[in-house]
Amino acid sequence: MNLSLVDPFVLAQDCPEVITGRLREQHIANAPRAGSGHSTSIRFSHRGDLLASGRHDGIVVVFDIETNGVARKLRGHTRQIQSLSWSTNDRFLLSAGQDWKCVLWDLKDGSRVRTVRFESAIFIAELHPKDHMIFAAALFEDQPVLVDMSAEVPVKHTLPTAPRRSQTEREKATEKQAAQDAKQTTTVTVFTPSANHILAGTNKGWLNIIDTRTHEVLYSYRVTNSLIVLIRMTQSGRDVVLNSSDRIIRTFLLPDLSNPNLDFDMLELKVQHKFQDLVQRLSWNHVTFSSAGDYVAATTYMNHHVYIWERGQGSLVKILEGTKEELSVLEWHPFRPFVAAIGVDSGRVWLWSILQPQRWSALAPDFVEVEENVEYIEKEDEFDIQPLEELHKRRLDQEDEEVDVLTIDPVKTNAQHEPGEFRMPVLLDIEASDSEDEIVAVGAGQFRRRSPGAGKEYMNDDEVGVSGDEVRRTNGSTTGGTKRRRA
Repeated sequence: MNLSLVDPFVLAQDCPEVITGRLREQHIANAPRAGSGHSTSIRFSHRGDLLASGRHDGIVVVFDIETNGVARKLRGHTRQIQSLSWSTNDRFLLSAGQDWKCVLWDLKDGSRVRTVRFESAIFIAELHPKDHMIFAAALFEDQPVLVDMSAEVPVKHTLPTAPRRSQTEREKATEKQAAQDAKQTTTVTVFTPSANHILAGTNKGWLNIIDTRTHEVLYSYRVTNSLIVLIRMTQSGRDVVLNSSDRIIRTFLLPDLSNPNLDFDMLELKVQHKFQDLVQRLSWNHVTFSSAGDYVAATTYMNHHVYIWERGQGSLVKILEGTKEELSVLEWHPFRPFVAAIGVDSGRVWLWSILQPQRWSALAPDFVEVEENVEYIEKEDEFDIQPLEELHKRRLDQEDEEVDVLTIDPVKTNAQHEPGEFRMPVLLDIEASDSEDEIVAVGAGQFRRRSPGAGKEYMNDDEVGVSGDEVRRTNGSTTGGTKRRRA
């Protein structure tokens, strides 16, 4: 998008208005509904130029936002992608799948940096804001973990789930209450922007603040009696939105957790706003903040609308329409009034934004836009015949002006990026193109269907180099297979 050609009034708007399209489908003809191309998770990069989409078949597709084309395909999972997380410099991408493993991708060449396996399913995995080799994960019916992938074999540190209670509550606690606290499980984890703390939500409605260094719970707050589904923070780390299964979306204002004078024993969190539908009692599938944190957007269960609330007054300001299917995961662009959401039935990624009228006066300063017919009055010298020598001189003077077509003006965003940071290289091979996964080129203009199992060598550990805790240990000895000889 060329910002110089966009109407400043359009840039001043901070809320999407209409549906503008969808990302190019990756479906195969006569394929099952939940097969290739069915998106289950999406996440914008911090710079906002890329959108990662995790699919039902375990493939991660990275889209270019400007062209809506496929920039890269990552194959390493065998089950549905559960969550995605970008590193701060947008070079590394962490994907968590229902195959009980997390994969850290290097988008420079599309390789797998680390693969970490777990003994249970993964709810969500979030990368460390300052170290892409560390991430936190919430596991199904298990304790959350903080994983350090710096070494070849990752180190997993178990994080607590039981809430921290005051001294008075601990003295009055019964064995039954202690047993209930021990049975709690963490359903979502997220790092603060400073990376010094982790916010964790439990299935009993507790919000825990965990110290990243000591792995101890510093503060606990009972938000609700229901399960906490999702936690999102603004880029400043001061605002938190929380979605729970009691059909209420809550926002909180956090203090500066990095302040050394902060006393967690005296800390009291208060709900700033509660967003709910009192008439239809709608359940919320997914919630997110706007780029500046001024709005909260949510998708609804068994409904095709996107609700947007303004946080200043806590009022509903807009309902986005345009689709005919239920929407699940919802993401807001880091610095534009641009929203993407996944359709539950089709798996398509729908896009909402602002209609940008063409501004022709930016191309020619003397161009005037009119709303109705205007009688044209010609200038006195408009059709005068000019001498050829004068016309030739004007052309030569214009050719002497140097036009810079190589310098790219930096785009001002809310994200903190340094010039010269990582830019994902463009791939021109057919595997990373928009072509269908089941179709391969065999010649000029000739195509055929891919052979069964072809292109899925990542599912066979004997053919693909493994990393992380997939490294096999044989105690210094190698075991060879037995061979049958002919008699």
